[in-house]
Amino acid sequence: MTFDTSTSDQPLVQITDAARELVLAYRGHSDKPNPERLAMWVEITGVSGSGFSYDMYLKTVDDAAPGDAVVSAAEGLHVVIPSGSVDQMQGSTIDLSDSPGGGGLFVRNPQSPSPAVGGAGQSTAAPTGPVAERVIHVLDQQINPAIAAHGGHAELVAVEDDIAYLRLSGGCQGCGMASVTLSQGIEVTLREGVPEISRVVDVTDHEAGANPYYEAAKK
Repeated sequence: MTFDTSTSDQPLVQITDAARELVLAYRGHSDKPNPERLAMWVEITGVSGSGFSYDMYLKTVDDAAPGDAVVSAAEGLHVVIPSGSVDQMQGSTIDLSDSPGGGGLFVRNPQSPSPAVGGAGQSTAAPTGPVAERVIHVLDQQINPAIAAHGGHAELVAVEDDIAYLRLSGGCQGCGMASVTLSQGIEVTLREGVPEISRVVDVTDHEAGANPYYEAAKK
């Protein structure tokens, strides 16, 4: 599947001039064979806060599989979106940050990891349905009483297929141990109590957390 950003009215993904120049500069210093065939690959690797996390790297365009999207950019550069990320990357723009701490490539994506998952401060209707109700029951009866010891609280934001989207608050928001609490405590308990759930995704904006029970690990 090929998209051409110079002709499509609704391109899958666009890349700004500044971002393209940086990618071309990286490519120009590559010691890989046939550097002119190197494309910028962008794929979604998970969820971070209320948005997606990404992996961006240089790899030959010739490795693109039939289901991957190959987007033609100017100056002979291609952007490849692996098939598993195509639907969730629609309408995105790859740009270059000019932050004082040092610029870098980032993706502006109008899509959310879940249609029901909004940003911090947005109100959404409580999830409904048998599975959602059982998840809420486990949260209320088992999980929240346990994490309340350090002021934490977990709220169900959405259930889609076999994934439960949670937002953490209180002592869990901004907590350096939140990922451990989620994977080793909350997710295990939910999967045991609601077998239909196979994965739990944290959509918390942890950077907005205040007074976490644990300090973030110092690097």
